[in-house]
Amino acid sequence: MINRVVLVGRLTKDPELRYTPSGVAVARFTLAVNRSFSNQQGEKEADFINCTVWRKPAENTANFLKKGSLTGVEGRIQTGSYEGQDGKRVYTTEVVADSVQFLEPRNSSGGDREKPQGQPYGSGGSNQNNQYPSNQQNQSPNQQNYTRVDEDPFASGSGPIEVSDDDLPF
Repeated sequence: MINRVVLVGRLTKDPELRYTPSGVAVARFTLAVNRSFSNQQGEKEADFINCTVWRKPAENTANFLKKGSLTGVEGRIQTGSYEGQDGKRVYTTEVVADSVQFLEPRNSSGGDREKPQGQPYGSGGSNQNNQYPSNQQNQSPNQQNYTRVDEDPFASGSGPIEVSDDDLPF
């Protein structure tokens, strides 16, 4: 069975950061994701998807993202229910994010928050129950698994990049 979700959208408001009684960070936010088709009036519609992210990625999300930020989310769908104040059963659906990717430079959405030097825009991580360190087993503790969007790794090159057939993975 597979339960994977990949979304790209914009935050509808600033993320809400809280801590559990045991001190675990959790951030909740809503992502507006445009549909790929238009309605009968020719307008694009959007889905508003509730997302939750845990631990350090939750703190990074709350510190560096704000209303309007273009964001990528990878995770799983989780459903639940509770009894509402009126006694009726309320059903919930949300995405529990394994990773939240910050898809814009810090000043492109016009915010007043600035990213400290040396901090990544993307934040990988895990949800409350699982950790996925497999892609970082061979990395040193200080090595980061991300590409900064404010630095062009090809900027120092002058001219075309030569690629031989041996360099291609196929």
